[in-house]
Amino acid sequence: MKKMLSGAAVAALGVAFVTEAAATEWNASVWGKRRAFTEHVEKLAELVSEKTGGEFTINVSYGGLSKPRENLDGIEIGAFEMAQFCAGYHRDKNRAITVLELPFLGVNNLQEEVAVSHAVYDHPAVKEEMAQWNARVIMTSPMPQYNLVGTGEPRDELAEFDGMRVRATGGLGQAFEAVGGVPTSVPATEAFNAMESGVVDTVAFAQHAHLSFGTINEADWWTANLNPGTVNCPVVVNIDAYEALPAEHREALDSSIDEAIDHYLANYGGLLEQWDSVLEEKGVQKVMIDDAVIEEFRTKAADPIREKWIADMTAQGLPAQDLYDLVQTTLKQQRGGN
Repeated sequence: MKKMLSGAAVAALGVAFVTEAAATEWNASVWGKRRAFTEHVEKLAELVSEKTGGEFTINVSYGGLSKPRENLDGIEIGAFEMAQFCAGYHRDKNRAITVLELPFLGVNNLQEEVAVSHAVYDHPAVKEEMAQWNARVIMTSPMPQYNLVGTGEPRDELAEFDGMRVRATGGLGQAFEAVGGVPTSVPATEAFNAMESGVVDTVAFAQHAHLSFGTINEADWWTANLNPGTVNCPVVVNIDAYEALPAEHREALDSSIDEAIDHYLANYGGLLEQWDSVLEEKGVQKVMIDDAVIEEFRTKAADPIREKWIADMTAQGLPAQDLYDLVQTTLKQQRGGN
């Protein structure tokens, strides 16, 4: 009897070990709080768990694992398996994808943003640069064109941007600098404090971030149509962790990316539909910039910044012109197929 029980116990223990060995648990480092910007990461975690019967779990951590500017470093050393970061937080570490942050690229909607981002991510130069950080890009975090919220009188003339202290990162910061603005690239989580304390006069964000980080609560006005560009924020995984996944778990992850992006787009679309009512509720004036002012802004910012970016990146050994041309070609393909 003892032998039989021992045998059963051993068998049960063996099953437990097999189950434990087959389980995969990942940590994903993001920041702030759950919002439209992180919905695809949340959906991805939900989908891989469903597809693997709970054997593959992704724990999404909002600031508990790393600071936003250190997420790529954390991926490099394997501190966590997945992370979201924005190119403008450390332009020297992800030079190639900063092509997507050039001002006035001409991207009109979130679907186009997904298409151009993923085309650039698939370029060999981007893959090689990301691999230096042991990172593999799996999807973008598509955001609409950024616009300003500000205090005091609306700034709707280009001359009024001169001396304007603006929270803007990457190419957006360069664009405002080109017309006399004074950009600062504080992380999104610090933007409200910067605005509340008067460190900045204005903040450039997409709609969800103005809501999530509270800058809309400090605002007197919002520019509805300035649309100077956006930032690019990939979701990456640690290459070693990705390659160590069991085949069925890797398939669950890979096959869930498009569905996660679709969920993100649908969710963000709902937010955009409600935006005007948000402005009305919070008493924020909707400011329409004159077309002539926008064209003047584009003339001063778009061409010079683009040409300088291409020259600088080419000098550093990157195929800068190819990357820029890829964005434009992808946009044409997207519009031709609609």
